[in-house]
Parts: sequence; structure tokens; C-alpha cells
Amino acid sequence: MAASELYTKFARVWIPDPEEVWKSAELLKDYKPGDKVLLLRLEEGKDLEYRLDPKTKELPHLRNPDILVGENDLTALSYLHEPAVLHNLRVRFIDSKLIYTYCGIVLVAINPYEQLPIYGEDIINAYSGQNMGDMDPHIFAVAEEAYKQMARDERNQSIIVSGESGAGKTVSAKYAMRYFATVSGSASEANVEEKVLASNPIMESIGNAKTTRNDNSSRFGKYIEIGFDKRYRIIGANMRTYLLEKSRVVFQAEEERNYHIFYQLCASAKLPEFKMLRLGNANNFHYTKQGGSPVIEGVDDTKEMAHTRQACTLLGISESYQMGIFRILAGILHLGNVAFTSRDSDSCTIPPKHEPLSIFSDLMGVDYEEMCHWLCHRKLATATETYIKPISKLQATNARDALAKHIYAKLFSWIVDHVNQALHSAVKQHSFIGVLDIYGFETFEINSFEQFCINYANEKLQQQFNMHVFKLEQEEYMKEQIPWTLIDFYDNQPCINLIESKLGILDLLDEECKMPKGTDDTWAQKLYNTHLNKCALFEKPRLSNKAFIIQHFADKVEYQCEGFLEKNKDTVFEEQIKVLKSSKFKMLPELFQDDEKAISPTSATSSGRMPLTRIPAKPTKGRPGQAAKEHKKTVGHQFRNSLHLLMETLNATTPHYVRCIKPNDFKFPFTFDEKRAVQQLRACGVLETIRISAAGFPSRWTYQEFFSRYRVLMKQKDVLSDRKQTCKNVLEKLILDKDKYQFGKTKIFFRAGQVAYLEKLRADKLRAACIRIQKTIRGWLLRKKYLRMRKAAITVQRYVRGYQARCYTKFLRRTKAATIIQKYWRMYIVRRRYKIRRSATIVLQSYLRGYLARNRYRKMLREHKAVIIQKWVRGWLARTHYKRSMHAIIYLQCCFRRMMAKRELKKLKIEARSVERYKKLHIGMENKIMQLQRKVDEQNKDYKCLMEKLTNLEGIYNSETEKLRSDLERLQLSEEEAKIATGRVLSLQEEIAKLRKDLEQTQSEKKSIEERADRYKQETEQLVSNLKEENTLLKQEKEALNHLIVEQAKEMTETMEKKLVEETKQLELDLNDERLRYQNLLNEFSRLEERYDDLKEEMTLMVNVPKPGHKRTDSTHSSNESEYTFSSEIAETEDMPLRTEEPSEKKVPLDMSLFLKLQKRVTELEQEKQVMQDELDRKEEQMLRSKAKEEEKPQIRGAELEYESLKRQELESENKKLKNELNELRKALSEKSAPEVTAPGAPAYRVLMEQLTSVSEELDVRKEEVLILRSQLVSQKEAIQPKNTMTDSTILLEDVQKMKDKGEIAQAYIGLKETNRLLESQLQSQKRSHENEAEALRGEIQSLKEENNRQQQLLAQNLQLPPEARIEASLQHEITRLTNENLDLMEQLEKQDKTVRKLKKQLKVFAKKIGELEVGQMENISPGQIVDEPIRPVNIPRKEKDFQGMLDYKKEDEQKLVKNLILELKPRGVAVNLIPGLPAYILFMCVRHADYLNDDQKVRSLLTSTINSIKKVLKKRGDDFETVSFWLSNTCRFLHCLKQYSGEEGFMKHNTSRQNEHCLTNFDLAEYRQVLSDLAIQIYQQLVRVLENILQPMIVSGMLEHETIQGVSGVKPTGLRKRTSSIADEGTYTLDSILRQLNSFHSVLCQHGMDPELIKQVVKQMFYIVGAVTLNNLLLRKDMCSWSKGMQIRYNVSQLEEWLRDKNLMTSGAKETLEPLIQAAQLLQVKKKTDDDAEAICSMCSALTTAQIVKVLNLYTPVNEFEERVSVSFIRTIQMRLRDRKDSPQLLMDAKHIFPVTFPFNPSSLALETIQIPASLGLGFISRV
Repeated sequence: MAASELYTKFARVWIPDPEEVWKSAELLKDYKPGDKVLLLRLEEGKDLEYRLDPKTKELPHLRNPDILVGENDLTALSYLHEPAVLHNLRVRFIDSKLIYTYCGIVLVAINPYEQLPIYGEDIINAYSGQNMGDMDPHIFAVAEEAYKQMARDERNQSIIVSGESGAGKTVSAKYAMRYFATVSGSASEANVEEKVLASNPIMESIGNAKTTRNDNSSRFGKYIEIGFDKRYRIIGANMRTYLLEKSRVVFQAEEERNYHIFYQLCASAKLPEFKMLRLGNANNFHYTKQGGSPVIEGVDDTKEMAHTRQACTLLGISESYQMGIFRILAGILHLGNVAFTSRDSDSCTIPPKHEPLSIFSDLMGVDYEEMCHWLCHRKLATATETYIKPISKLQATNARDALAKHIYAKLFSWIVDHVNQALHSAVKQHSFIGVLDIYGFETFEINSFEQFCINYANEKLQQQFNMHVFKLEQEEYMKEQIPWTLIDFYDNQPCINLIESKLGILDLLDEECKMPKGTDDTWAQKLYNTHLNKCALFEKPRLSNKAFIIQHFADKVEYQCEGFLEKNKDTVFEEQIKVLKSSKFKMLPELFQDDEKAISPTSATSSGRMPLTRIPAKPTKGRPGQAAKEHKKTVGHQFRNSLHLLMETLNATTPHYVRCIKPNDFKFPFTFDEKRAVQQLRACGVLETIRISAAGFPSRWTYQEFFSRYRVLMKQKDVLSDRKQTCKNVLEKLILDKDKYQFGKTKIFFRAGQVAYLEKLRADKLRAACIRIQKTIRGWLLRKKYLRMRKAAITVQRYVRGYQARCYTKFLRRTKAATIIQKYWRMYIVRRRYKIRRSATIVLQSYLRGYLARNRYRKMLREHKAVIIQKWVRGWLARTHYKRSMHAIIYLQCCFRRMMAKRELKKLKIEARSVERYKKLHIGMENKIMQLQRKVDEQNKDYKCLMEKLTNLEGIYNSETEKLRSDLERLQLSEEEAKIATGRVLSLQEEIAKLRKDLEQTQSEKKSIEERADRYKQETEQLVSNLKEENTLLKQEKEALNHLIVEQAKEMTETMEKKLVEETKQLELDLNDERLRYQNLLNEFSRLEERYDDLKEEMTLMVNVPKPGHKRTDSTHSSNESEYTFSSEIAETEDMPLRTEEPSEKKVPLDMSLFLKLQKRVTELEQEKQVMQDELDRKEEQMLRSKAKEEEKPQIRGAELEYESLKRQELESENKKLKNELNELRKALSEKSAPEVTAPGAPAYRVLMEQLTSVSEELDVRKEEVLILRSQLVSQKEAIQPKNTMTDSTILLEDVQKMKDKGEIAQAYIGLKETNRLLESQLQSQKRSHENEAEALRGEIQSLKEENNRQQQLLAQNLQLPPEARIEASLQHEITRLTNENLDLMEQLEKQDKTVRKLKKQLKVFAKKIGELEVGQMENISPGQIVDEPIRPVNIPRKEKDFQGMLDYKKEDEQKLVKNLILELKPRGVAVNLIPGLPAYILFMCVRHADYLNDDQKVRSLLTSTINSIKKVLKKRGDDFETVSFWLSNTCRFLHCLKQYSGEEGFMKHNTSRQNEHCLTNFDLAEYRQVLSDLAIQIYQQLVRVLENILQPMIVSGMLEHETIQGVSGVKPTGLRKRTSSIADEGTYTLDSILRQLNSFHSVLCQHGMDPELIKQVVKQMFYIVGAVTLNNLLLRKDMCSWSKGMQIRYNVSQLEEWLRDKNLMTSGAKETLEPLIQAAQLLQVKKKTDDDAEAICSMCSALTTAQIVKVLNLYTPVNEFEERVSVSFIRTIQMRLRDRKDSPQLLMDAKHIFPVTFPFNPSSLALETIQIPASLGLGFISRV
């Protein structure tokens, strides 16, 4: 494509700028080949001429379309170059607040310098299991990709995190490790993460320091290997360190600090344990005061020291070792204060009894004199003899510093080794993920050996990175069968060869170090001679002979040769090391134990000073043991080996790259410095990745995506059935140059810029279509509006004109009549007045006219002169005012026009993008010019008219002047006549005055009389009005008071009603909360129970021969297995050998403690539930209590239950006491961690034995209390007998009175007596059986004591284990034993409760039967028969009856019944062919028969087997929806049957009389109902999990990605991390898939006969899952936040609502769960510009949190150019308006949340006697009763 096609007018380009790096500009003129200058206009409106380079003639970079700006992947940009990358990162970081961006395989992370809520566990769960391209860029996405590839490819992974100091490398690595710990799914990983995190304070204190760029800069690199087992769970970790900056120990630049640990020690010097270190202020030591900045603002070194010590303790470093570390560090500080004095130029000495050296010797345990000697001397060995040579002061100082650095490096390595030991796991490592935290390429004003090593390492890493990127590109091309052409990318192998090859820089440096008199200058000359002018990458500075320049991949770097040799040698004198090895301080020689071994490259550190730099120096380990061998390996050589090993490790893994960018040097949040950013982008290889991608075919589309996006560019005839051929045909027409694209197997590959060209064509086509549509619609709308307005105007005009005409006619008639009347009346008045005055006037006129004429003349003369004066003054004032006004008006016009011009200029800049705009402007200008011309002509005409008028006025003025002169003469004559008439006028005036005086006096008298009358009348009226007003006010007050009383009564009633409703609602909410907590505890218990079963099976497989142990086999315990089915399982845990357990299996005792908490919580919840129910009943039945007082008599049964509950509470309190004692024991053991603490005879051991003894004694006391309780229950049973006898006697009272013969009465008495004896014998037998049970319990207690002794022996054996295992094993044994005994007590107590209830019911039945028998015999037989045949009511046979709805089976057939009816039953056949709930009905009929037989053992056994079998089925087939649904339905039906036929009045309301006859008669199964309810809750939660697993893969694809409305949202260009296609391919889930699945779920639930209310709850939960998952994915996907996607979501939601309406489920509350999703979709579609829009959004999005609203607005991305982005100011407005809203700061919804479920009672109308059992069930052994 020619440049002239792209560089057209209004095209936007990037031009270089010294301040902003790149500036955007717009072409003002089309570019033509050969042009040397481009006319550009910058964004601020400035025009400039951009000159092209005459040599290269390269045009400036084109800018990407706005629609591509802000993409998640930089490779998605059409134009791939530096300004596009920089601009995209800036827009995402500043405008969208997104810190992560993909660049191909690289994740670019920009440090926000602010805490962001994007690292919570909900975010981790959202990214877990997702493909890397399906979610927005995140460090979790990279971690998930590494974890997934490790599991899928079974290949080790590496995450390489690089960046300069302060860019956020360590934080990124920390979050990656946290992700691995969370998703690996085991409890032990968190411990490993905690240990790794606990190592951070230690490593930061000894490896981090303050620099000018970062207060906590890491001065070393580290590689952490996180190990995984075969199940890919974290089992351990290992840390390898690189490049420790040792030179910082002895030197710090200005405003920098030494390592934190030194300042922490100095800050803690006053602690008692640190007195021996003899430390003080940091300014007192040479090694800590050089930087002049010993304090970091906001950091407390004392607290940091406490954290460091605590972390050491957690990682197993004992107090003694810790103090040893602090001694060595303090010794280094004192060593730095050792001063030397020169004796001559070649020797020096230390002052005698030098205090710093003395303290150093004491702390290190070495001889003072020997250390003093070897600090000032050195040993030289030749072939024949050895010399001891003194050294100069400078050499001694350097040797002292080298010794300090060497000691610190050894200590650093020792600490790292101990940290690795703490993180090591005994389990074999299957695979690992490595996290490399290392700094990137660095360059400063002065670069030395440290920067050289760092940049050398980055050259190696960049080479590995380039090869990996190149390999991926090649694989992609080969996969798509694209012709492969070699991409020219920067190969930095020449630079690496320059450094590490033979005769390379490192080789020459090592050679120079071996020379006796080698210097930095001679080495520099060798470099010049060897490489200058021979290697293009090596240069020599012009003005220096002691420096060299290397062209690295990122930039040219000038290195100063000074100090290279010294730092490379890292000379440490052998004699000084020997002195340290001979130390009496045991820990010090340990540091040098590995000196004779090979140096580990992982711990190699470099030495040397680092003047004026802040970059970590490189690792090395000196070997002072053997000097000759030690100095063969220089620092450079060691570093090269270390780097090679690192590269081997990385090459053996699959790498993942994270590049951290520091946006500014001032740590300002969300502030972007373009210069700093582009430096780092060039240095970290991001731009190289872009360049490699741009060199090939960076833009890649699938054929379906291309067709969907650019369908608008195709004609109908171009569209074929074959999408691939269609795309080929269209591309050949659109892009003529075939080299610009390639067709692969599944994708189309485009060169850089082609997608932008296609986007331009698409936008032009859409713009033309939009204009045509707008033109037509606007014309139609305006014409319609015009016709409507015209019609309305005509109608209004018609009526208005008619009205006006009528009014005008009436006005004319009235005017004419009034005129005639006025004419005649005025004529009469005027004539009369005229006649009267004419005579007088004629007389006066003669006199007055003369007088007036003279006055008028004088006045006119004065006025004429005044007018002349005023004319000139007013003229002058008017001219002055006019000039001033004109000046101000012109100034205001200028200001206003300038302001309007600026606004117009801005509009013109925006609108100046189209040619049509300029045409419109030119048309407008021509019209304006024509108008101005017409105005000029009109003004000329007006000027001529004015001149003519002025001429006429001058003539009129002259004529008026002549006329006034003649009038003046005539007035002078009249003046003389007026003087004569004056005398006569004066006399007339005197007479008139006298008459007026008389008239005024008469009028005043009349007026006073009228005033007195008016005053009296007003007073009277005022009095009447006052009385009326008072009366009115009283009436109003009365009405107001009545109204107020009514309103107050109404308000009080409403207030009470509202208060009652609110309290009821609050109680309901509390009940729901408690129900949710209870169900969550049940869920936790179910999970723990399943885990226990799994561990039990594993232990069974592991242990071939079971060890002997105590098991509870008492037959009496089987009665409680239905309610506590876990009791036997818990007992079996005693047989497990604890030493063979896996780490995850050690949690079993803790699970039992959780179960005890669950059990206790269940009791509390039941009590609270009852209290709340009572409160509701009290409020509702408050008016009925007075009538029900007589019926509320206390019953003996209630008293007994209260007594029993009291005893139960007492036992529970004792259990709490045991738990508290156990916690105290655990605390006592945890406080002591030394090996000798838990040895026999130790205090902890004695405490343990005392606790065990006290627990045994407490158990005996508990057993005795149980026996006392049993005896009391027996006595209560005996007390019941007289009561029943009295009841029976009252029943037979009438019959006894009929017996008149005394013999009959006596015989009846004898019969009753015998009956009582029979009952007494039965009670005695019961008593004996209880005594036997007591004996059995005593035997059990004895066995428990034996078991206790055995456990004590086992504990003694465990004490021989290591300390950690010993404590943990002891606690586990103790918890297990206490748990089992607690359960035994609770089981026995429950058994006694059951026995008491059973005996009471038996007594009642016996008494009733005796009464019936006696009545029948007394009526039908003689008295002799009564004496001869005593009454046997218990053995009377029953008569045969019809089928009663009961089923009988033999006890030995119980397992067969359970197997056929539960375990092997296929839900599909039962649900389709038989009645719903058939298994539940069959089981209940069996329970009914057992109840009819009064066989409690059979009832308990059947219910226990049923519950356990259902659990087994669900455990085996728990992933099958039909199975779980089937048994949930049957469990609920079984529960409803137990309620319906329980005999309780509340459940019998809807029964028929026949159903009431089928009620249970002997047993109260209320507690079993609770157990079944708990089981139903567990099944419901399992059903929800199954639903979630089935729906989860469908939701995102169906609700978000699939285009339900085709063509609404086009596919945007994507990058290398291609997202899941939103086009409906085969196998892709759609909305129809979700609806079909919902239909399937609903039909299955209905087929299984599930309760309608329960179906509503299931549907509500399903819709919540759909809404939560969709919204969470929307919040984490930038490409989904667009206007068109909002329309798609709203349409999808409407389809779900339609489904609810079709199923009559709108009242289920499911629609409300979708409200957050609906509001998010509306938020994507509403206007987002003005303050009114912000107010509307705040009121609309009530179901969304503030964080969610802001996130959606930040992520909003236009899909087409017609949409606009949301401005930052608008988002801030939203935040300001929502700042007072109190909602959760959590971003994502909890998709795992399960609503609390309830099971409303739903009685069945099915009669039990009508149920038929099909033969297909295989239940032929059951008989109908």
C-alpha cells in the first residue's frame, strides 16, 4: 500500500519530542512522494513544518485508530512501534487505572504506588482455571498459565520478574506465590507460603537498603523454586540468591544507607540482651554514616528489628544463633572504626589498645594482638621461602574493608542456607515453578564493575528471551503453514562474545588480575588494542583513556575502568581468615566451613566498592583457606559460572516473563513519566518483542472473526458458503498488495498497518451508511414535526382570529354609541361654560394677553439662549460619552469574540477532519460576504436619505426663525394692554378671597359632624367583627384539636403496626442469618466427614495388619447411630497409627473438634430458633392469652424434660471446661519449643500427666452422675404408676357403682391388684436390665482406663520424636480421646431420654388396654370367670383388619431392603415409570409397622441404615444431577411423611380422617426429623454444587461471548493472547444451551416430585450463579465492557426472565438475583457525559457497589468509532457522588454463596393403603399389613 494512501490529509502521526518523547500531530496536507516537508498541526493547535530526513526519507509513525487504543495486548495494535506502545500503556495506566498489559508473551506491570483491591481471594478464584487470553491481564493470569502448563505438559516452569529498583518486582513475585498457595488446594501450602513470607523480613533486613530511588531496594537477586508433589500441591520451596552488593557494607553514596540490619541493631542497642554488643547511634560507625541519611521517614528500625527476630524464630533459628548473628554484625561495625596510622609510605600500625579493634576481638572471640598484626601485615610466599611484609595505610584500609565484606557475604550465605532448611520438605518433589526476581538493565552517570556484571546478565537473559519469542513466532507460522522467512531480529550474541569469549573483556580482566603489577590503565590499553576498531560494539570515549563503551541491546553504556581490577580480585588475606577460623566463638568458624569445598554459584557474591552508584554488586565467595587456589577464580569468573547455571535452569523450564515498570521517580500514585517509561521499555525487551512481531505478520484473525468484523465491506454476491474463500475474495479486492497478508489454515496473517487500513475502510463505510440513515430519518422527523406544527398553528390562528374579529366588532359598536353620547353632552357642557366665561374672558384677555406676551417673550428669549448653550454642552458630553462607550464596547467585543473564537477554534479542530466540513465553511463564508455586501449598499442608501432630511431641516429652521420674530413684535403690543387690565383684576381677587373664607368655615363644620358619625359607625362594626373572629378562631381550634387527636391516634396505630412489621422482619432476617450459619456449619461438617472417610480408606489401604485397640461394641450404642452416625467412625480413629499418616491426615482430630463446635452450635441454633418463634407467637396471640390460661397447666413430662435438659447443660459446661483445660495444655506446650521441654520429668510433661489424670477423674465423676440420673429416671417411672391407676379408676367409676354385689367389687379389686403386680414385675425387670447396663458401663470405664494407660505409653514413645512432631502427636492423641469420651457421654444421655419416653408411652398403652379389657369382661362374663381367669391385656391377639398402609419385613432383610430400595435403585426408571417419592413412602410404611409393633430397635436400625445408605449413594454418585435431585426429593418427602403422620395437631390440619388413623402411636421421631432435615440440607448443598459445575462452563460463553443478536457487536482486533472467540462455532455454548440446561434441570426436578417451593429455591440459586459469574467475568474483561455487549446482556437476561414466566417462577426471587447484572448492562448503555447522567447512574445502580460501578466505567471500551470513551472527570464525579454510600469494598460477587434453604411442610394427599409396590423393585420379601 502506497504511502500516499495512508499519509493523507487529517491522518494522525507521531513525531519525536524532547519533553514528551512522542507527540501526536495531524496532517494538514496530503503527502506526495518527493515531498521534503510535512505540514502538521499539533493537538494544542500549533502548526509546524516537519522536515523529513533527506537520507532515509522515513515518514513519521502513523497513529492507531482510537478504537484500538487501550487494548489488553500491545500486539493487537495495527501499527506496532514505540510511540503506539507508550501511548497505549499511558492510556491504560492513567485513564483506565489498569496496571497490567500484555505484550505478546510478556506481562508489563506498572507500579501504581497505591494499594489496589485486585489481589483478593475472589480475584484468585476468578482467574483459576481460565485461559490466559480470556481474562484481563494480571499477574494471576501468568501464574495460572504457569501452573496449568506445569500440570498439563509435566514440565517445570519459570516466571522471570525483572525491572529496576522500585518497579515492584518483589511484590509481583509475592503475589505469584500467593496464587500458587491458594489454587493448589491443600491446607499445608499456606504454611509454606507463610514460611516464605516470614523469610521476607530476614532477607530484607540483610539484603535490602535505602537508595536514592527506593527506600527498600533489594540489593540482590533471588530465584525461588516452589516445589509441588504429584497432585500439584505445594510441598516446599528453595531460595537461591544472586548478585549481593557487598560493597555497600563498606561504602554508601550520598543520601543512601547500608543494609537495614545495621541500623536496626543500632536502634535496639539499649535492649538488655544487646548490651554486650556495645553499640550506639548509627552516626558513631564509619560503615553506617557515610551516606548521611541514617533514618528513613516512616520506618521504625526498632520495630523492624522485632519483626526480624520474630521471623528468625518462626524459621527455626534459635535465640543462641540469633545472638551469634548479631555479634558478627556488630563486629563488622566495630571493625569499620579501626583506624590506621602511617609509619612510613610502606607500613602502618594500629594505636595500642585500640578500642574498636578490642571490641571486635572480644565479639569474634579472636586474639587481639594476632588480629592487630595481620591487619597491618601480609604474608608473601615464594618457591623457597615465606616473607611477612608490612603494608601501607591504604592497603590496610582496603584489606579491612575486604575482610568486612567477606564476613558479611559468608553470614548472608549462612542465613540463606538456614532459610532453605526451614522451607525444605521431606516429600519428594515432582515438579517446580521458579520465580526469578532480578533487576533489569541499568545505566548511570558513572558505571563500574557492578553495572558491567548486571548488564552482562541482562544480555544473557535478553538473548534467551529473544530466542524464545523467535521460537514461538516460528511455531505459529509453521502451524498455520505460512511460508517461513527469517525475521531479522537483534542478536546480541556478538555483545556476549565481546564479554565472555576468549580474549573477551572478562578474560582480559582475569589475565590482568594475575599480572604482578597489573593496573586499571594497563587493562584499558589491552582492551583498546584488542577490540577497538575490530568490534563494532566496542568504542573508546573521545576524552578519556580510562573508560570504554559497549553497545548493549538496550543502549550504549560507558564504563569507568577505575576499580575493575580491585573488585574482580576481591582480595582477602589468608592470614586474617585463619585468625577468624581459630575463634572461640563457635558460630564464626561455621561460616567458613565450606571454604575447602567448591564455591556454589548460587551463593556467589561480588565485592568491591561502588562509588556513586546504587546497583547491587555481584555475588562471590572468597576461599581464604588456600590462597593459591582461592585466587584462581576471580569474581568475574565466578559470576560467569553462576550465570551459566542460571541460564541452564531457565532453559530447562518454560519461561514466563513479567516486566515491571517504574512510572516515575517520585512515587506519585498513577503518575506517568514518558521519559522514564520509554527508557525501561527499551531496556527490558518489550520494544524488541514488538519489533520482532512487527517484522512478520503481527495481526492475526480467524476466518470467522474476519468475516464477522468486515462483513460490512462485502456485497451480497461476495458472500459464499465457504467462509475461507469469501475472505480470500474480499481481501484480494481490498488490499491489492498480496505481500501484506497471508492465508493460513485457520487464520489470516496481516502485516503491520493493514488492520488499521481495514478499520478505516470499515469506519468510512459505516459512517456513510450512518449519514444516509441520519439524513433520511432526520428529514422524516422534521417534516412530520413541521406538518404537525403547521396544522396546530392554522387551528390556533383560526380560533384567535375569530375571537379577535368578534371583539373588534363589539368595540366598534360601543365606540360609535359612546361617541354620539359624548358629542351631545360635551356640546351642551362646553356651550354653557363658554357663555359664562366668554364675557369674563374677553375682559381679562385684553389685560392678560399683554402681560403674558411680555412674559412669553422674555421666557422665549432666555430659553433660546439656554438651548444654544445646552446644544453645545450636550453635544460635547454626548461625544465624550459616545467615545468612551465605543471604546468599552469595542474592548468587550474583542474579549467576547476572542473567547468565542477560541471555542470555535476547538470545535473547528474537532470538526476539521472531513472535507465536507471545509466545504460547508466555504459556503458559509460566501453567504456572509454577500450579506455584508448587501448591508453596505443599504447603509449607502440610508446615508443619502439622511443627507436629504438634513437639508430639509435647515430650510424649516430658517422659516421658523422668521415666524418667531413676527410673534415677538406682536407680543410687545399686547404687553401694554395687559398693564391696564391689572388694576381691575386686583379688586375682583379681594372679593373672591372673602367669599372663599366663608365657604371654608361652613365646610369645616359639616365635616366635623360627618366624622363623629363615621367614627361611631366604625367602632360598632369593629366590635361585631372582633366577636365574629373570636368565634371563628374557637371553632378552628376545636376542629384542629379534633383533627390532631385523630391523626395522633392514626399515627400511633401506624407506628405500632410498622414497629411490629419491622420487628417481625428483623426476626425473620436474624432467623435467615442463623439458618445460613447453621447450614454452612452442616456443609463444613459434611466435608469433614467425607474427608474423614477418605482418610480412613487410605489408612485401611496403607495398614495391612490392624493393630489391637479398644472398640466400643456395646449393643446399647446402636440405638443412637441414627442421630450420631459418626460415633463409630470416630471411635475407629483410635486404631490409626499416627506415624504413618500423611501431613494432610494429621488434621483428623482437629476435624473432630470442629464437629463438637458444630454440635454445640446446632443446639444453640435450635434454642434461638425456638426463642424467636415464641416471640412471634407472643406478639400474634397476645389477645388470646387470657382465655388460654386454664389450659396451660404444667405437665410432669415438661418437668422431666427440664430436669434432663438441665443435666445436659451441666454436662456441656463440663465439656467446655475440658476444652479450656486442653487449650491451656496446648498453650503450655507451644510456649516451649526446645527439645528438652517435652522430655519425661520436664514441667510440660508433668502438666500433661496431671491433665490426663484430672480428665480421667472427671470422667469417673461424669459416669457416676449418669448412674444417678438413671436411678432418678427409674424412680420417676415408678411414680407414674399410681397416676395411671387413678386415671383408670376414674374411667371405670360408673361401672363400679353399678356393681351392687360386694363380691364383684372385691374380685375387680383383686384383678387390678394382679395387674399392678404384673406391671411392677415388668418395672423390676427393667430395673435389672438397667443395672446390667450400668455394670456394662463400669466395664467400659475400666476399658477406657486401660486405653488411657495405653495412650500414655504411646505418648511416652512419641516424646522420643522431634519436638514439633512430639507436640503435635500429643495434642492429637489428647483431642481424640477427649472427643470420644465426650461423644460417649452424649450418646448415653440421649439413650436414656429415649428409654424414658418409651417407658412412659408403654405405661399409657398398658393402662388403656387394662381399662378396655375390664369394662368388656364386667359387662359380658360372670364374676366367677373374673376370679378364675386373670386379666392378661398384653397378650390379647389382634383381629385381622384391612390393609392399613404398613409394610412388614424381617430384621435380617433390612440390608436387602436398603440395598434394593436405595443403593441399587436407578433414579431414571423410578422417576419416569413410578409415582414420585415412592421410596420415601415405602420406607415410611416400614417405619409405621415398626412403630405399630412398638419395636424401637427396628425403628432405629431402619432409620440409621436409610440415612447412611443415602449418604453412601450420594458419595458414590454425587456428581450425577438426577441422583442428587432424586434423593433430595425423597428425603424431603420422607421428612414430610414423618411430620404429616406424627400426630401433632399442626401437621394434621390437611389430613383426611383415614390419614389421621395412620399416625404414629408409640414413638416421637421429632429428633429424627431434625437429622433428616440436616441430611436434606446437605443434599441441597450438594445439588447446588452439581448445578454450578454443570452451568459454570456455559455461563461466560452463553451470556457474554456468544452473539445472541447477530451483528450488533463486531469483533475487535486481538493480539497474541487471543481471547475466546465470540462467534458461535461448533461446540461453543450459547444462550440456548443455558436455556436447554435449565429446562433439563426443571423437568428432572418436576419428574422427581420435588416440592414447588424447593424448586423455586433451586431456580433462585441457579440464577444467582448465572448472574454472579457473568458479572464477575464482565468486571475482569475489558473487551466485554461496551455498549453493544450491554445490549446483548440485556437481551439474554430478558430471555431468562421469559423462561421464568413460562415456568411460572417469577415469584421465586430469581429475577432479583439478576439485578446487579441488569444494572451493569444498563450502565454500559446509558449516557456518560454530564452531571445529570452521573446523578441518573447513581440512582440507577443501587444493586452495584461503588467499586463495581467505577470498574465498569474504567473498563468501558468503544467497539466502533461512533462510541466515546468515558472521561476521567466523569468517573471522578461518580466517585464523589458515591463517597457516602456504605457498601462492601469487594469488587467481585461471591459466586460460591448459597442461600439458606427451607423445607416448608407439604402434606401428601396420597393414601398409604393405595400404594402398590412394583415387582421391578425386587421387594418381594416385604408383606403388606
